[in-house]
Amino acid sequence: MQPLEERVPESKLRSYKLYIAGKDVDSEEWVYTVESRSLLEDVFTSVGLKRELERNPDSELAHHPYVAGRCAVAGDTAIALASEAAAAAAPGWAAVPLDRRMRLGSMFREALIRQQQTFTDMLVAEGHPVSLARWELSCLLQIYSDESLGWYRQQMHTEIAYGDRRLIVRRQPDGVVAFHPPQNAPAPSAALAVLAVMAGNAVVVRAPRSIALSTMWLLRDVVGPLLEEIGAPPGVLNSICANPGRTLNHWLEDPLIDDIFYIGGSTEGLRFQEQCVARGKKPILELAGNDGIVVWRDADVPRAAEAICEAFYGSGQICMVPNYVLVHPEVADRLIAEVAACAQAIRPGYPEDSGVLLSPVRRSERFFDLLRQSYEQGGRLVTGGRRVEVDGTPSETGVFLQPTVLRIDGLADARKHDVVRQETFFPLLPVVVLAPAGDEDLLDHLIDFVNTNEYGLRNSLWAESESVIAAFVQRIGNGGLLKINDSHIGFLPYLPSHGGTGLTGGVFGEANYPMLKTSHLQGVSVARGVRPRDAVFGS
Repeated sequence: MQPLEERVPESKLRSYKLYIAGKDVDSEEWVYTVESRSLLEDVFTSVGLKRELERNPDSELAHHPYVAGRCAVAGDTAIALASEAAAAAAPGWAAVPLDRRMRLGSMFREALIRQQQTFTDMLVAEGHPVSLARWELSCLLQIYSDESLGWYRQQMHTEIAYGDRRLIVRRQPDGVVAFHPPQNAPAPSAALAVLAVMAGNAVVVRAPRSIALSTMWLLRDVVGPLLEEIGAPPGVLNSICANPGRTLNHWLEDPLIDDIFYIGGSTEGLRFQEQCVARGKKPILELAGNDGIVVWRDADVPRAAEAICEAFYGSGQICMVPNYVLVHPEVADRLIAEVAACAQAIRPGYPEDSGVLLSPVRRSERFFDLLRQSYEQGGRLVTGGRRVEVDGTPSETGVFLQPTVLRIDGLADARKHDVVRQETFFPLLPVVVLAPAGDEDLLDHLIDFVNTNEYGLRNSLWAESESVIAAFVQRIGNGGLLKINDSHIGFLPYLPSHGGTGLTGGVFGEANYPMLKTSHLQGVSVARGVRPRDAVFGS
């Protein structure tokens, strides 16, 4: 039989083998990516294609226009081979001067700009609305901006002249870093591995089996050639599609792996943290978020509402969107009306439509359980609360959920509502209206509520009062990022794009700069003409 690559034009089917030690490595198993649009146009054909191709990878159905590409799947031998390749490359790459390694960041940014259409097309094929795919690209362009790269460089190496000594405070690479990106945004998350490489590490990245194509494209076709261009040793970057449990278990037991960058749910992630520490490995966690937005009585209500409605982008299936709102009673009715109007304007549709911000929600039973529980606790529905079809028509079989706003009165019992206390991952937003009280008491209650959130990714404040802003800036310790009068999910240079405290980042949680997280501080003194005895006892 003619090989599949020859039977299917390259333009129709992207095919990726395992990428290990700078080479494409064969595998006997393949997984296929079916265009996300197919689930909305013809769900039966889409599901049938996926099942048939999993049973018979050489099926003629690979010609179907819904099929976007395929990726080889790694077994135990290949998983181990990737770790060995990284460990072999790590010492040589760590010895490369920092400035040469830093070039990779600007080269990567330039490559993303050149290939931005392919980047967004790949994400759209995997189900990301095109507007959100562009937002995800904007994240990477800020992470790898000249401003951010300059700041990373400063943190990685500082020298001070001190008498007859040259003192150096620098960060050294940890060695081999394994990356476990999430299923909801694997390629943008896998792109963080470039920062670990810039720090001097070698990396192994696992592309999720269910949605591997964009990750393999990004690492194999974009990052791989850049590493070759700057002369990195083969094995600095290794990308494999593999079973998650099998891969994580291997990494935990593999003495060649130093750090594991784990992105996933909080329950599983905190358990994984314990397993890492028990084996002497550094866990770097990006877990769930339950972000809050606080709206003070003098806030710009229309703009606050616009930021709040970022909660519905991607149907809430993005960890860094807002999850609850706390509002001053004097502006509560105005704000809720603005948010409701904004929510009603956010519509479902096909992912390539630039006006679409909602994504399908395939398992929605929990959404309705959360609504019922909130109703029982006194929550009131403001808008939404139903399944809808791709054209917005309410339907019990719809694969989209309406953007949904709840009103909850009173801060004291707000966390009895699971929609307030937990990350929901749905287009479901509770607005908690504080009971009337003096401004000083209200401010204390708000700050205490934000600081006692079990999660800690991002928090936002909308206020004009300089004293209120100052209080939040000084007193909010929860979270990896605090935004004041700004988009909650917009990205900026210098500031972290990821990271947080509590159930978001584990016991080592903080703002996450992957280049710093995958390295460790070291001090160096280079002396000339110094007598050791004088250095100990003084001259």
